[in-house]
Parts: sequence; structure tokens; C-alpha cells
Amino acid sequence: MKIETLAVHAGRNVDPNTKAVVPPIYLSTTFEREVNGEYPQGYNYTRNNNPNRESLEKCLAKLEGGTTGIAFSSGSAAAMSIIQNLSPGDHIVATDDIYHGTRKLFRNFEKWNVTCSFVDMTNLKGVEGAINDKTKLFWVESPTNPLLKIIDIGSIAKIAHGNNSVVVCDNTWGTPVLQNPFEFGADLIVHATTKYIGGHSDILGGIVISKNANELSQKIRDTQKSEGAVPSPFECWLVLRGIQTLPLRVRTQSDSALKIAQFLSTHNKVETVYYPGLEKHPSHLLARKQMKMFGGMISFQVKGDEKEAMKVAAKVKLFIRATSLGGPESLIEHRASIEGSESKTPKNLLRLSIGLEHHEDLIADLRQALG
Repeated sequence: MKIETLAVHAGRNVDPNTKAVVPPIYLSTTFEREVNGEYPQGYNYTRNNNPNRESLEKCLAKLEGGTTGIAFSSGSAAAMSIIQNLSPGDHIVATDDIYHGTRKLFRNFEKWNVTCSFVDMTNLKGVEGAINDKTKLFWVESPTNPLLKIIDIGSIAKIAHGNNSVVVCDNTWGTPVLQNPFEFGADLIVHATTKYIGGHSDILGGIVISKNANELSQKIRDTQKSEGAVPSPFECWLVLRGIQTLPLRVRTQSDSALKIAQFLSTHNKVETVYYPGLEKHPSHLLARKQMKMFGGMISFQVKGDEKEAMKVAAKVKLFIRATSLGGPESLIEHRASIEGSESKTPKNLLRLSIGLEHHEDLIADLRQALG
């Protein structure tokens, strides 16, 4: 089935008790056993499993073309569940331009002797050069955050699998609407469902999706159950509701983002625009091959220094100065100040998350803010 159909139907059934079309929220923390001690419906305690969480996991696994979905209370918790199942001494190769929270997570695991090399994954020779005899995991973001580099997932997968390593792709920015990392050889996909998947800036969540049911996916499932970083039934219900409009939202946001990126690329107060839909983007042809559209995220550098960039952010009237992405409202943020003192992001860079407003109104707002 097409993704629009899966977004509406996958993981959902008419409630057998009431025939309700919209599934109920199962807030119960515990479930009754039969007299013989069995749990005939498969639920015993909501940390271990819950009907709302099960529906969400099945839906997202279907959307990504995987077999197993494992939901968590945040994208960071989902990422951590993978790293926790490495062993002391193991080594990760990750893209250098990566979500700063993931970078910090990898650094935190150094105390357990799990190390990471951050490399420019657009340079395949550099990726090969980062491998050592302890390398077990390759962590890919594409597009990257915040410079929107496009990583050749298929080439990275060939390198990784030749080294008997696992490939994880953070598909939060891509979403299953725009790209399907499993088609290019990824083994695991991670999402912060907080962003495009939920789509309304009102929930926190994450998920790991496995291409195949295997020993690693079972370990991640065991981590979910034993460590308890699970989303609430209500959050799962909200995410599942948001998924119904995911294809429509993402395509509208992508279409608007391309028009806004084209506008910014011609403005005399803009130094550089980072958007893979622009023909001058260094990986534009790869993006066309790997993605169906180019996404709703744009980064651009204002001519001048950090002060000039902050002035632009201060003058917007329609964009909201806030951190996050993927919601119906358009956001603008000065990324380096969010990432902290270790940030390598240019000080004059602003990151945009394009929402569902009309693109002409958003362009008008940026035009007046740039002056």
C-alpha cells in the first residue's frame, strides 16, 4: 500500500468492544491474569507493553518497511538504547555534522570505553580510514543537522557491512515520506517522534525500527522493558493521530521550503544557503536519487557575524524563535548558541523549520527581517 494509506490504517483496528473507529487510550498500568496465570491478550504491565504503544510501533515499522518498532520516551532515549547494547571497547563511526544531543550522548559513553570517531561521511575514503578492529556501529544522519549534508547511505552500508558492522540511520529529518534508509542498506532507523512524526509540537517521543527481527532488536526491546524509558499511552495515541496527516504535512513543508530556500539564495544579505533542493548544493544529485523531496529544514548564514544573525532572528514576526522542528508553526533559531561552547556551527547561521503557513507569508517575513 502507498504511504498515505499506511499512515491512516497501519497499526489501527476498529475497537472490538465498542466498534469505535478512533482507538481508545488505555491508561491502565496493569492487566488481569486468567486463573491459570496466563495473560491471554499479551499485556501484563504497561511498562512492558500497552495497546497504544503496540499500535504505534506496528504503524511506524510498516511506514519504514521494517519488521519491529520499539518506542521510547524521547529520541535520545531511543538512541541510547542502541549504544547501551554495545560492549566496552567497541567503536562507533559517526557523521561529523550531527545532532548535538547525539554527539553528547556518544561522549558520555566514553567513560564505559565506548569510543566514537566523527568524520565527514561525504568523504568515503575518510570513513574507511576511521575504521579500526573494534568498529561495530556506523551512525548516519541524512540530511545532517544543521548543515544539511547528504550522506550516501548505500555506500556507507557497503563499507559497514564489509566490516561486519551495523548501520543506524537517524531519519528524523528525512521521515518515511521523503526517504527509506532500509532500501539503501540501513539495519536500524531512529526517529525523534517529537518532530515530524508527531507533527504538532505537543509530545516527546522516539522510536527504533529494525529492518529484521534479530538478536540486536531483541536486546533493544529488552532494554525498553527493563529500563523503562517508555512513552505514555496518551503520547502514543497523539503520535499515532499525528501520523495520519504526515504525508500531507511533510510534502507541503518540503514544497514551501524549496521556494523559501530559492528566495534566500538570491538575497544580498545572505552569505550561504544550505538546502539539498538547490542545484548548487554539493550533493544535490545524490539527494535527488535518495530522496523523494528535499524536506522542510533550511539553514542559512547571514552576511556578517553572530550579532547580525541575531538581529535577523529578533526581527521576525511570523517565525517563532524556538528550538525544535517538524511542527505546524515555522521556527527560527540561532543554532550555535543552542549547541553550546563546543559547537562547530558557524556563528552567523540560522536554522529554519518550515511549517504549514503559506510560503509567501514566510518569505515576506524573512524579507522584512533581513532588511
